[in-house]
Amino acid sequence: MTSEIDHKSLFDAMPVPRFLVAPSADGKFVIKEMNHRAFEYFNRRPEQVLGKAVQEFMDSENARHFEQSFEVCAKQRMPVTIQVLPNFPGGIRVYGFWINPLLDMATGKVVLMDVMAQPDSQDDSILQRERDDAISLLTSVFEASEVGIIVTDRHRRVVRVNDAFVRNFGWPKDEIIGEDYSILFLPDEKEEAQQTHDKNIAGGMRSTGEGRIQKYDSSIADVLYTTAILELSQRRRFQVITMIDISLRKQMEVSLRMAKDQADTANQAKSAFLANMSHELRTPLNAIIGFSEMMIKETFGPVGHKKYIEYLEDMHYSANHLLEIINEVLDMSKIEAGRVELDEQIFNIAELMDTVVRMMSSRAFSSGITFDVRLGNEIPNVKGDPRIIRQVFINLISNAVKFSKAGGTITVGANFSKERDLLLSVTDQGVGIKKEKIKAALEPFGQIPEAFQTSRQEQGTGLGLPIAKAMIEMHGGELKLESEYGVGTTVTVSIPAFRMSTSPEQITGSRSVAETY
Repeated sequence: MTSEIDHKSLFDAMPVPRFLVAPSADGKFVIKEMNHRAFEYFNRRPEQVLGKAVQEFMDSENARHFEQSFEVCAKQRMPVTIQVLPNFPGGIRVYGFWINPLLDMATGKVVLMDVMAQPDSQDDSILQRERDDAISLLTSVFEASEVGIIVTDRHRRVVRVNDAFVRNFGWPKDEIIGEDYSILFLPDEKEEAQQTHDKNIAGGMRSTGEGRIQKYDSSIADVLYTTAILELSQRRRFQVITMIDISLRKQMEVSLRMAKDQADTANQAKSAFLANMSHELRTPLNAIIGFSEMMIKETFGPVGHKKYIEYLEDMHYSANHLLEIINEVLDMSKIEAGRVELDEQIFNIAELMDTVVRMMSSRAFSSGITFDVRLGNEIPNVKGDPRIIRQVFINLISNAVKFSKAGGTITVGANFSKERDLLLSVTDQGVGIKKEKIKAALEPFGQIPEAFQTSRQEQGTGLGLPIAKAMIEMHGGELKLESEYGVGTTVTVSIPAFRMSTSPEQITGSRSVAETY
């Protein structure tokens, strides 16, 4: 009797959970005895456990886990170890359980199983080592990553940044740690960044996208970012943000987009040019062919008929118009191919311009357009290609005549810049060009449809101004166009000072000569 009492006392006094289990005839496993620590571990009273099958006081997952282990022990009649078990509500931590079979010496069958918890003395050290290893691994990844990483707390304070963030964005650790996360954003984006951060922390949200932040030197960086929420003990939440600088990629995207837009614009200009050229070439050719056929067939009688004279005039005009178009296209092609060579010589540019004005005055006379020529007496001779310079002013004055209103005046003037460059201008009182269209007017094949509609002129190739601009630039000069829609246009050509053969005096109103054609 004394030995039973001693055995019972020893069983109950064990510092780890221990209980006895017996297999029943119906295949269940019933609790026969359980010590105090086991009651605490399962958080049950004796009447809830003793004499009960394990599935009656355990949840189904834990009951199944124990039953499978009991079955193996009973069949194999060998000790079994349960290495890992889920936590039970009693709060006592164990590393696992040993299950030892007790055999009936007569039959050799298992009549009891002694189940004893494995002490947790080594558990803390194992977990600590695992935690230390995990922390060491994560720290290595954090610092070795080439991606910038920032960690912020629920107050938006920056608590940690890695070396890659410092390298990529220039912020020293001691100047950003402890600062509000929104310090990285532009003033007009700070509030939105703060709201997004707080929303992510509160909702445990993850996000990814593109944005902009300020580098330490105040320059702006485009970044690809991801955010994730890390929750530690006591429900402390931190936001982990990774940032990759994609500024170069963004610049490349902008460059590619601009190149595509320019290519699209050039393609549209080419298409418009081809469509326009089709009309420009066919119209005079049809006139020449049609009138020629009528003259050949003597449709109106002998060739001496006055109607043929009219057709000859139309043919002459159409042929000249066609020749002008072909010459402009060929000139532009040569310029773009770099095949135009200057035949430079010293010439009197005032006389050259006067000649061009006289040549164009006959074309302007029918519309009542007059020329006011104001060229100074002291305009020096110029070294350049007189044929090309003459073509420039033929184009400019021809445009002025074409787009001037009936009865208007075209002013041709001269002056000098502060740098002593010669400035030659052609000003008309025509339809003008809208400011947003000026750039297009100076590009090859760039045309202003509304100008033709207003002036009722035939639409040309759109090469006159670009050819004039290119020819002047070949001489080291510059062509500028100023215009006001409905008021008129001024085109100014500058001839650099180094091309003048003498030192010019400043042209003044008193020294200039005005002539009207």
